[in-house]
Amino acid sequence: MSKPLFSVCLLSLTLASCSMVLNHLPGVYTLEVQQGNIVEQDMIDQLKPRMTKRQVLYIMGSPMLKNVFHESRWDYIYSDKVSGQDKVQKRITLVFNGDELAGMQGDLKPSAVTVVKPPREMTVNVPKRDLEKTLWEKITGLFGFMRGDSKTEKDPENLKPKPNEAPY
Repeated sequence: MSKPLFSVCLLSLTLASCSMVLNHLPGVYTLEVQQGNIVEQDMIDQLKPRMTKRQVLYIMGSPMLKNVFHESRWDYIYSDKVSGQDKVQKRITLVFNGDELAGMQGDLKPSAVTVVKPPREMTVNVPKRDLEKTLWEKITGLFGFMRGDSKTEKDPENLKPKPNEAPY
């Protein structure tokens, strides 16, 4: 009787430890899983009382949950699980009075001081390339298949007919 009980306990411990070991193996790639609406502090800072639903929708995006029994309540839920770290979960509830934003509650609060976020855009100066030959000219030049005189190709004045010559 004790032998089957011991086998069951040993099997359950083995299976439990496998999942723990497999989740923390070094060098094993695991995906970062994001679920819900990405909610950041700068989005919350843009919300002001008496904003319309359309303005809130533009800033926050579509709510994760719209309760059919409470049409004036929008819930935004965001969870993020980065490998090797704890799960991060944020929740924001927006309450409307008619079509205007009346209040909010949740993990993020609007800051008292206006925060100016620097733009993420960056200007990169690309130096001008001096192209003497095209790629096709370089390839054919390697094999000796040059088409015509190089002076004629470079100088368009040599392509014009002379006054004494017939054009054809």
